[in-house]
Amino acid sequence: MQWRPAADLKSMHRRAELVATLRRFFADRTILEVETPLLCRGGITDPAIEPFIVACGESPDQPRFLQTSPEYAMKRLLAALGEPIFQITKAFREGEAGSRHNPEFSLLEWYRPGFDHHQLMAEVADLVRYCLGDRPLQKYSYRRFFQERLQVDPFTAPVAELETIARRHLDPGSLSGDRDLWLDLLMSHVLEPQLGDGAICFIYDYPVTQAALARVVQADDVWVGQRFELYMDGMEMANGYCELTDAQEQRRRFERDNVLRRERGQCERPVDERLLAALAHGLPECSGVALGIDRLLMLATGAADIRNVLAFDWERS
Repeated sequence: MQWRPAADLKSMHRRAELVATLRRFFADRTILEVETPLLCRGGITDPAIEPFIVACGESPDQPRFLQTSPEYAMKRLLAALGEPIFQITKAFREGEAGSRHNPEFSLLEWYRPGFDHHQLMAEVADLVRYCLGDRPLQKYSYRRFFQERLQVDPFTAPVAELETIARRHLDPGSLSGDRDLWLDLLMSHVLEPQLGDGAICFIYDYPVTQAALARVVQADDVWVGQRFELYMDGMEMANGYCELTDAQEQRRRFERDNVLRRERGQCERPVDERLLAALAHGLPECSGVALGIDRLLMLATGAADIRNVLAFDWERS
């Protein structure tokens, strides 16, 4: 019966309690709750993520994009206000549906001026414990984790070696690709299921090709993006950055994304000029993170499928 909700009453009560708990956490730390538009003129350029496009109003030739994250608008607020902020909102990603994904999902995102990504990781761990109880903490650099678990340096190993290791663990058929493709396969299919078994596990300092909107710095003999991801019980929970504040570099990254889109036969996406203007005005040195509320609720309730914690999942919406 598709008219009925998938989640039971107990799960709905637990969701309400979890959202109230999240708000108490930020209220205790005097972090301002904000609200930004779900529909914006700009959409994400990342070739790995597709937004929903909505033609609206009297100008269908100027579509709006349902936001995959409130990041761009929140950074505009941060540039204007300079204060720590958080938001609990809906976000949307086309083509992502399954036991851990729903195209429409609930997201918690917050920004901390003056924090580096290690300080923000500590606050993320505090929040998780505040919501779920005590768990041990694990932290690995991306490089160290690959070296320990797969005996390979992800920054310097030849692409052919990464492909060989991937084929040793997986059957990708005739798939071919660059370094990032094989690293992504190894992380998502081989390493991720091992992460955060009963613990709070952070992986940080990613290859620069995976830096997204993170600052890039030199660590030892390689350049890294100051980005982190949180894993718990084999599931990715959060993605955070020590934020890039350079408008020109951000424009170059957007343009590179669109070059990749053209090469892959994907539609180009308009660059968010309002975000770039905010960066040029001056974004404070800060770190930010987005955490999936639905997945946090899965851990809180023991649900194995995201559809069990959503009133109306994609098929019922």
